[in-house]
Amino acid sequence: MGLIRENNEQYYAGSQKFLTTSAVGGQSFTTTFDTDLVLGSVNSWNPTQVDYALNNFKLYTAPVGVLTYTEYNNAYTVVDNTITVTGPLSLNTSVVVQLKKLDGGNYGNKNAIGETVEENYGSYAYIKLDELINNFIVAYVGDEKLIPSVKRTDIIFHAKRAMQEFSYDTLQSTKSQELDIPPSLSVVIPQDYVNYVKASWVDQMGVKRPIYPANNLTINPGSMPLQDGSGVPTQDNFGDNLEGTSIIESRWAKADGNLLNGEASNLNQVNSEYDGYDDSRGVGQGQLYGLDPQYAQTNGWFTINHREGKMSFSNNLAGALIILEYISDGLAYDLDTKIPKMVEDATYAYISHAVIASRINQPEYVVNRLKKEKVAKLRNAKIRLSNIKLDEIAQVMRGKSKWIKS
Repeated sequence: MGLIRENNEQYYAGSQKFLTTSAVGGQSFTTTFDTDLVLGSVNSWNPTQVDYALNNFKLYTAPVGVLTYTEYNNAYTVVDNTITVTGPLSLNTSVVVQLKKLDGGNYGNKNAIGETVEENYGSYAYIKLDELINNFIVAYVGDEKLIPSVKRTDIIFHAKRAMQEFSYDTLQSTKSQELDIPPSLSVVIPQDYVNYVKASWVDQMGVKRPIYPANNLTINPGSMPLQDGSGVPTQDNFGDNLEGTSIIESRWAKADGNLLNGEASNLNQVNSEYDGYDDSRGVGQGQLYGLDPQYAQTNGWFTINHREGKMSFSNNLAGALIILEYISDGLAYDLDTKIPKMVEDATYAYISHAVIASRINQPEYVVNRLKKEKVAKLRNAKIRLSNIKLDEIAQVMRGKSKWIKS
């Protein structure tokens, strides 16, 4: 726990070197990366195989005295991070295992393109869910301990529930996607989406401009049954309602946002919407009177279309570059999920309380003590993860002392 196992070359460059000590076949090289080696299939050492692209590393060699590395494309296997080459290698041959990297790495003409190395950056601040469960069993389960015995599957269930609950309001679990708004004005909700945090379009300087939910402006209907002349929904041969396309969505897609935010392009057209209009004082005087502040913005609006599983945007955002920030529940990748070490103790407390509280004939004072401990440690975790910095607060507060002239 808490030990750095990678050297600088392994962490920053994603590479590890070996030197052959003989000239026989079947030589093995065991890597010590924090990242496990992945070989797509038995034969994916061969670049002509489809599964070759699933490998998260490449193997390079260089003869004695030669500094130019070439990819090793002869047969080899990977078992528990140990690479075993089938054919013989010359004595003192340099063998390099290069994890895939955004710039390709430093060997083999930089063609190990991928994100394996970058995904490992900053990993010391986290602990994997599987490792956390193992630690819990060692520290809390056994004779003369809080929990005499418990199934591992029960611990996994409560650990996952802890991850979900913490992700909603404690963990820094916000994810983001950079997307372009197509002519259809809709983008598919991310696969691990639980709830949105913020949507913004990005201008030419890279500055975020917030997009606001449409709220009461419009809605995406859940169903659009076709009706007969009497207004009664009609059915098909199987007795199900016939569905049409949404007229509301069609009208919203063509809506002029200027009629809502006070920047009407044709004020004469909407003159009746505003008080104080006077030709003698100039066109459009008093046009903003009575405007609802929540609609007084020009960045656009979005809605969640649950019927299609998409986010829909107002037409002034067509072709815009947006950034979608959303919350996931932290369980998209099962037991490989990483948990911040700052919340590790709170997770142990959550699991302890959940296991004891779900059992019969447990003393209430023990359950209540564990509940208080869970709440206290969760509160500490929130404070730690809030990442409050005094100098950043001071920088923001400098602007609060300005005089506002009327």
